[in-house]
Order: sequence, then C-alpha cells, then structure tokens
Amino acid sequence: MEELTFNQQNLFAHVFNYSPVGIVLISLDGQWIDVNPAACQLLGYERNELMKCDPEKLIFSSVESNHEIYFKQLLQGDISTFSFEKRHVHQNETVVWTSVHVSFVREGAEGEPWYFIAQIVDITSNKMIEQKLQETVERYTSLKKYNHDTIISFDLQGKIMNGNVMAEHLIGQKISDLIGTSIASIIGEDTLVRILADNEPYTDIEGSINHVPNVNGYLVEVLVTIAPIIVNNRSIGFYLLIKDITEQKKLLIEKEAAERTNEVKSEFMAIMSHEIRTPMNGVIGMTDLLLDTPLDEEQQEYVSIIRKSGDTLLAIINDILDFSKVESGNTELSEEPFKLSEAIAETFDTLMPKALEKKLTLNVSIHPDIPHKVIGDPLKIRQILMNLIGNAIKFTPEGSITVSIDKAEIAGDKIQFYFSVEDTGIGVPADKRAFLFEPFYQADHFMVRQAGGTGLGLAITRKLIELMDGEIYCEPNPGGGTIFKFNIALKVESLPDVMHLEADHGQLPDPNDKLNILIAEDNHINQLVLIRMVEKLGFRPDAVSNGSEVLEAIQKKKYDILFMDIQMPVMNGLEATKHLRQMLRSDELPHIVAVTANALVGDRERFISAGMHEYISKPLHNAAVSSVIQRFIDSKAFQTKTLK
Repeated sequence: MEELTFNQQNLFAHVFNYSPVGIVLISLDGQWIDVNPAACQLLGYERNELMKCDPEKLIFSSVESNHEIYFKQLLQGDISTFSFEKRHVHQNETVVWTSVHVSFVREGAEGEPWYFIAQIVDITSNKMIEQKLQETVERYTSLKKYNHDTIISFDLQGKIMNGNVMAEHLIGQKISDLIGTSIASIIGEDTLVRILADNEPYTDIEGSINHVPNVNGYLVEVLVTIAPIIVNNRSIGFYLLIKDITEQKKLLIEKEAAERTNEVKSEFMAIMSHEIRTPMNGVIGMTDLLLDTPLDEEQQEYVSIIRKSGDTLLAIINDILDFSKVESGNTELSEEPFKLSEAIAETFDTLMPKALEKKLTLNVSIHPDIPHKVIGDPLKIRQILMNLIGNAIKFTPEGSITVSIDKAEIAGDKIQFYFSVEDTGIGVPADKRAFLFEPFYQADHFMVRQAGGTGLGLAITRKLIELMDGEIYCEPNPGGGTIFKFNIALKVESLPDVMHLEADHGQLPDPNDKLNILIAEDNHINQLVLIRMVEKLGFRPDAVSNGSEVLEAIQKKKYDILFMDIQMPVMNGLEATKHLRQMLRSDELPHIVAVTANALVGDRERFISAGMHEYISKPLHNAAVSSVIQRFIDSKAFQTKTLK
C-alpha cells in the first residue's frame, strides 16, 4: 500500500510538472497552494510573480457574479466541476484565450474537500478560428441583408436554400415560400441544366439570362452573376446574384433619346443655316450691285436699309451655325504657328470702322515678356476677340475699349495666356452676370433693345475658350463698364522663355559663391524651368522628383539651398521637411524654400511653421529665384562676419 501511494505521488508530481496543461492549486480560503510551470508559461509570469497575484482576479474574474453560485454548488456536491473561458493579456502583450476547468480535491471519493484544482487549457488558436468564422458569417449575413441586389443560393439539385429581402421584392414571394422549390422557376429549366452540367463558362450562361418573372405576371430586366459556393474545397451549390436594371435601362433610353434629339437639333440648325445663307448671299450681293447704280436719294435710303438688314440677318445665321457646330462637337482646333499681336491687330482692323463711328478709342496692352510666337488656332482666337470686342463696342456709347495680355504661366506642356477686354460702357447688372454665357440670353432683355443679335456670341465664346482648356468670367469695371477676363492654353516654341515676366534686373547672385542647390519638383516641365533659371544665375543644381529622393540626396551630399515643391508623389514637401528636421542638426540643414502653386492668405505662415525657411509661389519669376539665392548669400556672409 505504501508502495502504491509512493507511485501515485510520483505520477502526480510528474503530471503536475510536465503536463502541457496549466494546473493551479488554490486553498478553500482563496490562496495559492501551488502552480505548475505550464500555468506560469501560459499566463506569462515567473512562478514567484504569479504567487503574488490575486487568484480571484487572475483566474476567476471572467466568471463574474456567477462564480459564487458555482463554488456553492461545488461545495454542496450538486456539481463535480464547472468550466469557463477566460481572456488573458500575456506580459508580451499578446492575447491568450484559455478554457478553465475547476473541481475539488477531496479526502477520498466522498470526503471533505481539501483544495480547489483549476486546469487551464490554451484555446487561443481555436478561439481565433471561431472568431474568424463568426466574422465571416456576420459579413455574409450583412452582405446578404443590406445588398441592394438580389442574392439567392441553391444546391446541386437546383433547390433554393436561401435568399435576401431584395429577392422577395424582385420575385414577389416570401423567401420562406421559395426555400425548397426549384430555381428553374426563376431562370428556366434549360439554364439550370447548363449550370449543373458545369460544361461551359458561367459568363456564357449569365449572358443568356436577361429577364426573371415576377409572380404578378411581368418580367423584370436583369443582369445576372453566377458564383459557386465552395466549402472545404468542395462545391455545395451556387449563388445567383441578380441586379434589377429596369430603371437604369429607362435612364439609358432617355439619355440616348436626349442625345439623339440634340444631334438632330444641331444637324437641323446647321442645314437650315446653310440653306438660308445661300439666298442671303444673293440678296446682299445684288444689293451691293444695286447701290453702285444711279439711284435717287429715296431709293438709296431704301437699298441701304435692305443691305443693313441683310448683314444683320447673315450675322445671326453665322452665330447659329457656329453654335450648332460647337454643340454637336464638330468644332476642331487647328495647330499652326502665328503671332498673338498680329491676331489682335487683324481683329482691330476689322472692328475699327464701327469704333470710329461711335468715336471710341481702341487700346491694346501686351506685356513685353509675353511670347509672341505661339502655336494654336488663330481663326478661333480672332473669333473670340471679335465677339468680345464687338460686344464692348456695341454696349459702349462713349469712352474706350482696352485689350490686354497680362501674364503667362506654364500649364503642363502648354502656356496659359491671360487676356482681358475692358470697356467703359453701360456695364452688366450683378444679377445678370451669371447668365451672360447661356445660349440665347441677352443682358438687355429687360431694357430697351438698343442692340440686336441672337444672344449666342458669348455662349460661342465660352465654348471656344473651353476647347482651349480655359475659362471666362465677367466682372464690373471700377471706372464704369465691364471687364471680360479669360485664359487659353497655347503651345510655344520654347517654354523657359515664358518665365521672364516682371523680371527684376537688380543685383544678381555672384556665381563665384559656390553653392550646392537641390531642386525637388515632380513635374518635368516645371523642374526644367527652375533648373534653367538657376543655371542662368551661374549655378549647377541637382534635381529630384519627390520627397523620398530628397532624403536620399541629402545623405549623399551637403546642400546649401533646397527648392522644395509642396505637392509631390511618394512623399510631399511638408513630410520631407519634417524628416530633414529630425535627421539633421540645424547647422547641417539646407535653406528650404517652399515652391508651390498655393498663393492663398496664410499659406506662407503655414509653410514657415512647418519648418521651411522661405516661400515663393508659382508661376516662378527669375527675380524671385534670384532674390532667394541672394538673400541666402547675404545671410551666410553676415553669419561668417559675425563669427569672426
């Protein structure tokens, strides 16, 4: 008997010390008696640390208020064991899920209880699988419940297994009534046979299902997707995803009808304009011949009226023809070299007689640094200027009209030219400006109709400007009258030539001052422009395309000045500046100059507070770049002098 007891003790000691299951012994008054190595490892404590913890909190806290009931039932012998799951946070901050089984160690089978024994099993992997399965079920349930399309599942016998609420709306039956019935009632017997045969791509079968029946006797137009249901690498059925396209089909038909109506309207207007223009040319031509014949004063007056009326009618027809071409998308832009100054001069030559009749002064102002040779459509540009200047003459009783090109800036591989046409006329009321560029609208609609026209001139002008990647708007002239401002994109022979606007011919940096300059700019054209500017000042800069490349370049070479574009891919200028501030000491940091198209109030302060030293806005001018470099040289010289 003593030998058996000895063997039992050895067996218990072996199991206690080497079992992969955590075992803890707790006295009846809730104190630790012993814990095995597996429990320490599982809970993330050394044995001496674990023995200092409160067993109540560490082991039984997840049982909440029920644990007292379980312990009472255990003491009374109503239950022999109870178990629960517990979530622990390991000391390495990983989450450990355990299953805890609690029972008594008694004196004999029915004897007095000596102490509690809790066996702790690691169920983390099972719990993770369970949670992922639960998440999958919840995602599927949510997808099925809230999907705007019909979802129906059916098995390999073609029997419907389930469906969502949208299926009830589409078919007109409750899902409970559909379950167990054949999917063939929805997609047809032949289609079901093709799906179950699995001999052809599902996409071919999907294309053959264009309608599904509703119990109320009508067919619903649909798009269908078929997807197999795979469980444990085995197909158990199919999902049928059905999109009701009835409304989309209606909208598509209405859209096509509207587009066709617009095309027919434009074609009709173009045909009618051409048809009317032919006899009108005859009327005007014969009127000219008649004016060259001997006429008395009364006849001369009548023929002159006919001629003016003919010219007016022909101008209206031309407007309608131009507008119909633009609306129908038949207007194409040509590309040929020409001079902007000549296009403006030719427009002035055409309109000068009308201006002289009203004793108006025509002025032109072109900034000296604007490129004169451009590549574009000179006829369309003259048409834009004719419409705007002609309008200004029409609504200016006295005073002047001024056409100017104020500036130009790079826009990709083109140049944006900024025009303005300013008059001293009657002006446009503020509440009418929003409608000026609408077809057939006339600003003097509610006033005395002093001037004729179709109201299409400005609408055509806006369309032509938009074709040239520009925009137009109207604003009041402070001195009385109206200012029309617009911009258009044109090509030029040499992009860097544009950057001479408002050049400051003051002090230039001395290239003998050896400076290492880095340019960070992702736009190739803008990068080239800035490189050329710096090179013209006598320096040889390096260039990169994003903030990440800036950090790499700085580690390889010390730079004095860094021109940093704000908006760049991979890493923008603000992020790069932040990293540089963290990487380098203040005396190693280059002079960072923010280069950006943002020129709003507060931008400069924002960039300076982000760690940059200076800020210049696009479009860049030679003067601005030169000034930045000169200020840096002056500052460097001052610091050197101070240190001495």
